Amino acid sequence: MSLRYHVVSIAAVLLALALGVVLGASALSGRVLGALTSDRDQLAGEVVAMRGERDAAGAQLLATERLVAAGAPSTVAGLLPGRGVAVVAGPGADPADVDAVSELVTRAGGRVTGQVALTDAAVAPDRAEALRALVPRLLPAGAQLPTTTDTGTLTGSLLGSLLVARPSGVGEQTTGPEVATALRALSDAGYVRTSDAPGAAPGELALVVAGAGADPARDTVLARIAGEMDRVGAGAVLAGRTGSGAVTAVRADPALRSGLSTVDALQGPASRVATVLALREQADGRAGVYGPAAGTFTPQPAAG
Repeated sequence: MSLRYHVVSIAAVLLALALGVVLGASALSGRVLGALTSDRDQLAGEVVAMRGERDAAGAQLLATERLVAAGAPSTVAGLLPGRGVAVVAGPGADPADVDAVSELVTRAGGRVTGQVALTDAAVAPDRAEALRALVPRLLPAGAQLPTTTDTGTLTGSLLGSLLVARPSGVGEQTTGPEVATALRALSDAGYVRTSDAPGAAPGELALVVAGAGADPARDTVLARIAGEMDRVGAGAVLAGRTGSGAVTAVRADPALRSGLSTVDALQGPASRVATVLALREQADGRAGVYGPAAGTFTPQPAAG
């Protein structure tokens, strides 16, 4: 046998091996592709079914929200008879939220005694020192600031002294020229915006409306503003949209959470109703946590 014979034999063996591998791989590929195609079709069907369930759930949620919105006025009717509520909108608060909740306060028999919108400067760390220096100069006669250097607490104390007072008259503040002068000074300095002058009497309760953003430093300032307004007046509620960092900050602080009520997902009608219920609860001397994230929209009845 010649060398050529061996070369041809080896080549033939390798060719047969290669052909076997190709044929085997083709058969295997066919089975694999068939299985993948089947899985793809099954997954596609599941996606279609899940989309249908999502759309059905969305439609049901929308119908529920419409029902809650339609029944909101009757749900809150008579909850705040004659109660004055001062409304403070935090930076980024949606005007639609402020207007909707303010209307429900009126439907509940309450009255909005004043409305102030805080600007970004009011919670900005780089403006804190200037604001701390301004607050004592604007404090109405007879009012006292807490012993602290915390900007949010000092700002909340000032706003509380201008906008809210306890019904008993303890710590009652004037709503005359001093209030108008102080708010005008805060506005001129770029810390607040006011749409109208406060009413003839301060509110008993405060409602602070937050936006949906999250900035830990600024959120802490707004949370402490709300907490101090709660201390100065007869109670306060902090309500914000889903993701509100200020609401989260209050819920994470036991000292603030013990006195201040919070409501999340304020963009929804159920949370807006819950905000009015929380204001009533505050007027009764109690506090709670409400909204989808809290797992409840309704304050529990007082014991006894």
